[in-house]
Amino acid sequence: MKNDDVYVHPSSFVDEGTQIGSGTKIWHFCHIFKGAQIGQNCKIGQNVVVHPTAIIGSNVKIQNNVSIYDGVILEDDVFCGPSCVFTNIINPRSAIPRNSAEFYQKTLVRKGASIGANATIICGVTIGRYAFIGAGAVVTKDVGDYELVYGNPARRHGWMCECGNKLTFIRHKSQCKVCSKKYIKQKDIVSPG
Repeated sequence: MKNDDVYVHPSSFVDEGTQIGSGTKIWHFCHIFKGAQIGQNCKIGQNVVVHPTAIIGSNVKIQNNVSIYDGVILEDDVFCGPSCVFTNIINPRSAIPRNSAEFYQKTLVRKGASIGANATIICGVTIGRYAFIGAGAVVTKDVGDYELVYGNPARRHGWMCECGNKLTFIRHKSQCKVCSKKYIKQKDIVSPG
């Protein structure tokens, strides 16, 4: 079901039976499959594919050349950089069909997380709230809330504020130098405080 104030570029295909929230814009050469759910005020860049069981929250920005496969859930305010990659089957083989729901692994990207350009997210992981995945990273395990990770495989290199700036902790406390939001760190778990 598409609302009247959803913009879909004429070169894109939106199958009947999708749910797209108001204010969402879908740009060139996209395909949104039947059953996909997209929230309000999303920006879907060109050449994006959203598969039938994918769920996209509100205010999500998906840049060009990204495929949101079955089993992928993007919560509100997630950013997906250009050409980032999600997988949904851990052991694909061309000669052995594994294209049914029983083989798909769930990948959850929590509220406010950012995924950099060309990052690869291996299926079955959870990316925490407001986590920041650096460009080109290969994420093979769960990423905690507010964590900054990059590299291959991705490893933690610090923590990020909700506003997108790196945090510095002194005695388990930090205050963002940009927005002044305060955080506490206990046993490598960061939370607002």
